[in-house]
Amino acid sequence: MQLGIVLSTAVNAILPILLLILLGFWLRKTGFLTGEFAKIANKFVFRVGLSCSLFLNVYNIPDLSAIPWNFVAYVVAVILLLFVAGLFIAVASTKLAQRRGAILHAIFRSNFAIIGLPLAAALGGDAASSVASVVSAFAMPLYNVLGVFALTVFEHDSNSGKASPKRIIMSIVKNPMIIGAFLGLVCLLLREGQGIAFGRTVFSIKEHLPFVYKTVEHLKTVTSPLALIVLGAQFEFSAVKGMFKEITIGSALRIVFAPLLGVGGAILLSRYTSLLNCGVNEYPTLIALFGSPAAVSTAVMAAEMGSDEQLATQIVVWTSIGSVITIFLTACVLMSAGLLAV
Repeated sequence: MQLGIVLSTAVNAILPILLLILLGFWLRKTGFLTGEFAKIANKFVFRVGLSCSLFLNVYNIPDLSAIPWNFVAYVVAVILLLFVAGLFIAVASTKLAQRRGAILHAIFRSNFAIIGLPLAAALGGDAASSVASVVSAFAMPLYNVLGVFALTVFEHDSNSGKASPKRIIMSIVKNPMIIGAFLGLVCLLLREGQGIAFGRTVFSIKEHLPFVYKTVEHLKTVTSPLALIVLGAQFEFSAVKGMFKEITIGSALRIVFAPLLGVGGAILLSRYTSLLNCGVNEYPTLIALFGSPAAVSTAVMAAEMGSDEQLATQIVVWTSIGSVITIFLTACVLMSAGLLAV
């Protein structure tokens, strides 16, 4: 793979995201979209669209026996490590509780669903795409559980001044995306159980209720572009000045520290231990998972859960711009080391 192709891949993966955000910004400035529409659309994305996406991500795991468990365990461990590190960094970086949740959420959660999956396919082909798809079924539900916790733990309770453990647990249990992932897991286990019991799949939603599957699939398809347009409609350049430090910290940790930890850790473990054995099919997934910009759902969830929506929006936009460079540089380093297919 030539350097020009790597750069083109990064640009082509991220530029459509930026153009949809820009479209939303322009439509709001010209008065075509209103603030009320943005709020309603944001609720739709949060409560319906993203839950459908999570359901399909989990349900569409092709075969549980083909899951690379050591690689999945590594990915989960790094996400948890980023979350814990981000928790301390968020507290240290600002005194405003609402901003802490937005910073923490951005640090550990990437835009893997929209940018990461096609990026992994572009960097490593079909084999890498298969690995990325399997990993997404574990990473996405974990992202959402931690995301709800991140935004709830810093939410001030009107009486006690902080969120109670009961409130945090209930927020996780009642979160639409968590419900979507859970239902996807239930359906997946029922499908796999039929294979064990009968030697074949007797009933599946995709094959026997295609109209239901297609409806959920359509809702998933419309979610990402709508979320990006709404994100642009809520973006304000004037807000940068008042939260420059938080934007810089959140953005740098998302597109510099996260890929350094996620990709660098895999290189060290693969080279010096027997715990991990990453190759040209795994590194594209690691670049996509840890190097992608902050997830659009970061801003969507912030708006719905009382966090700093504008800070979350700013971090999504600026990490999307900056990640073009960081993804390109990361891919170049791995190519020179022979860890990516050339």
